[in-house]
Amino acid sequence: MLMNRLCRFTAGLVLTLVSVTVSAQYLQTTMTATESPGSDADTLVVLVPSGSTQLALPGWSQATIDQVNRALAARDFDGSARQQVEILAPAGLSADRLIAVGVGAPDELTRHVAEEIGAALSVHINGSKAAVIEADTRLITDPARNTSIATAVAHGIELRNYRFDRLKSNPDARPSQSYRWVVISQTAAEQQYAMLSAVAQGVFTARELTNLPGGSGHPAAFAEYARDQLTPLGVEVTILGPEQVEAAGMGSLLGVSKGSQHKAHLLVAQWRGSNEPPIALVGKGNTFDTGGYDLKTGASILQMQGDKAGGAAVVGAIKALAAQQVQINVIAVVPLSQNSISGEAMLPGDVLTAGDGTTIEVTSTDAEGRLILADGIWYTRDRFQPRVIVDIATLTGAKTTALGSELSAVFSEHADLVATMRQAGELTNELVWQLPLGPYPGIIDSRIADIKNTGSPGAQAGAIFLQHFAGDTPWLHIDMASQALASSARGIHPEGGTGHGVRLLTEWVKIYAAQ
Repeated sequence: MLMNRLCRFTAGLVLTLVSVTVSAQYLQTTMTATESPGSDADTLVVLVPSGSTQLALPGWSQATIDQVNRALAARDFDGSARQQVEILAPAGLSADRLIAVGVGAPDELTRHVAEEIGAALSVHINGSKAAVIEADTRLITDPARNTSIATAVAHGIELRNYRFDRLKSNPDARPSQSYRWVVISQTAAEQQYAMLSAVAQGVFTARELTNLPGGSGHPAAFAEYARDQLTPLGVEVTILGPEQVEAAGMGSLLGVSKGSQHKAHLLVAQWRGSNEPPIALVGKGNTFDTGGYDLKTGASILQMQGDKAGGAAVVGAIKALAAQQVQINVIAVVPLSQNSISGEAMLPGDVLTAGDGTTIEVTSTDAEGRLILADGIWYTRDRFQPRVIVDIATLTGAKTTALGSELSAVFSEHADLVATMRQAGELTNELVWQLPLGPYPGIIDSRIADIKNTGSPGAQAGAIFLQHFAGDTPWLHIDMASQALASSARGIHPEGGTGHGVRLLTEWVKIYAAQ
């Protein structure tokens, strides 16, 4: 939806590449693109490449050039990536402040570093009284790099400016500025930004779902929120309630929610961008995890609303892909449960029967994520015959012990899946590291059932358990434990839900489909 070639590409308000207006009250920051600078900004931001001998823009007086460059020299500013220097009351300019932002060598600046530069700029701007910001990018003279860097910086600003404040009676004011980006090609910037804005929408949706407390973000509420977000974009959404889950034979999914008043659901969302066999994304949607009778204790239980972050990631990814109008057939499946304790809850030692007939000994009620994913993966394989299945989950503490919170673990016997996922991770800085699936003979063998839901090493046991239900379909598992929630704001993430996995999966789907 272009508006006289000065398109407002506002995240949360307008996406220019879809046929409907996508509304969500995530941000109050607005972005516009133009090829001509204005005169009404109170703040001027200049993106400066390294190697610039003197900072100057068309129309600047010599007095302005002299003052600005003297101030920058005093701060040893040389345009290196991530440098940021503010100059108050710049001589000869109508703006109250000028902020020089270093972007390094434009042909070497990666997308994720540009996004982090934008996030840092947003923190600085939010600490000031700036209201109208003009960001001049014309010193980046290569047209393609000008577009990609400007839009990535803007994307980073918006990712950082998100706030989850819907449950506060008197929330703090959200960042509320108007950014005007002076670029070489307005049309190219609008088009590229629309694609990134679609990704931001997916990230925000995933953050909302992850942040919802267990009491209000239960299986039915998760599914309905996802439906509301996806159907306006043309995504086909089906929600299976508890009776339908039971009728389909998904006893493993059903068993996890037996102890809760909020019973199991299954969310299926399909974007039919092509008639090719679908690419399937399956996300763990355990909306709150008490651990069941293997009860979690201590402070960790306060973060267990984050156990639905894998499901949130696949919902966010399919939202982004639909908003981008990709010509790819994609399915997102989220098995939804709430792992609680009551007289009806599953017990350690119980045996569940999954949809494919596999019997499972529950050796830990706190290893519930693989139980619900088992039926989610089986259902996806059985009903849709996808060309590939990728599942994502906050699955094991063992993954965090092995890799910490900077890397997700991936498991697969398919080298092309690992290679393309690693490529997507490097593009988005949602990095992955492959861990082995074997040899671990007998790791999930059970004395009384076909398999059990625990084993050692823990991350491998979870992955091998899930591999069983993927059958012959090419499959990859992502363990994103400890990456769902940020304890404090950092980089592109505010405190709380990160939306981790949305950007990774969105890019991976496109990379994999293009092979």
